[in-house]
Amino acid sequence: MKNILVTGGAGFIGSNFIKMLVRKGRYHIVNLDALTYAGHLENLTSIENNSRYTFVKGNICDQNLVNKIFTQYKIDTVVNFAAESHVDNSVLNPGIFLQTNVMGTEVLLQAAQQAWKFEPTNPHSKEYYPNVKFLQVSTDEVYGSLGAEGFFTEKTPLQPNSPYSASKAAADLLVRSYFQTYGLPMNITRCSNNYGPYQYPEKLIPLMINNALQQKQLPIYGDGQQIRDWLYVSDHCEAIYTVLTKGKNGEIYNIGGNNEKSNLEIVHLILTELGQNTSLIEHVIDRPGHDRRYAIDNHKITTELNWQPKISFEQGIKQTINWYQENRLWLEQVQK
Repeated sequence: MKNILVTGGAGFIGSNFIKMLVRKGRYHIVNLDALTYAGHLENLTSIENNSRYTFVKGNICDQNLVNKIFTQYKIDTVVNFAAESHVDNSVLNPGIFLQTNVMGTEVLLQAAQQAWKFEPTNPHSKEYYPNVKFLQVSTDEVYGSLGAEGFFTEKTPLQPNSPYSASKAAADLLVRSYFQTYGLPMNITRCSNNYGPYQYPEKLIPLMINNALQQKQLPIYGDGQQIRDWLYVSDHCEAIYTVLTKGKNGEIYNIGGNNEKSNLEIVHLILTELGQNTSLIEHVIDRPGHDRRYAIDNHKITTELNWQPKISFEQGIKQTINWYQENRLWLEQVQK
């Protein structure tokens, strides 16, 4: 059985990924999470007593703790979800994003490189890889903003427009450098916008659902015509697992759902599903550096690794709205 370190595993995507891993049964899972405002152990109550799951409270920037985890649990796989991820917060306080997203990734890489005994090597001679892997979970935001046409591919230049996306781009480059310099087996995944159960209600879809349920105003930046590609969280988790088990070392894989929707369109769908009036919509001043459009070309992962999203947006948004309606206690707990 393999021993996997999942960082940020009490957050939205990380907790869904851990529960998927438990169902698959191939790993002993160590979840390292600092339990900041967006990380909640309530997300993992269904598996908290599983013999193949261990929780460690701590920060990925703590080198001594991370080194100890690698040694104690004989970690041979890392999936790094841990990140400050709310763009609005990065505009107000970019320093914490650099600390967690860049320096925290460096701590993990250094621990993996030392524990797995990778030494500086000829970057053109990487024929041998032990059975280890470092997977960096990134974002399509590192590519910047698209016009009305075209899609992000894995070869699109990095042009981040916010402190958040800049910190994620920097972390991606660090991960790549450990492959080039040390031969450390790694992959980077860059995903479009996720939605689904257990997402903290600062992000668009859970915020709008929560506000609509409470008859509060639904704030939309600018004209609301910013376009995103949406992917249901379980599809993202399966894609990460596919890259983890089948991905070619050193490669980047874009993960998209082929569901382009404007923010305003999303809000109208939510209000319609909940039977609420559009008078709740409130247009507010747009965010600085707000990217206009993201769209993923997922041809590489679908053709090379045979992954496909399974949940349509129409199905996924209904499941998500129903989940938040049925789990108002969770909403109350995490907002405390």
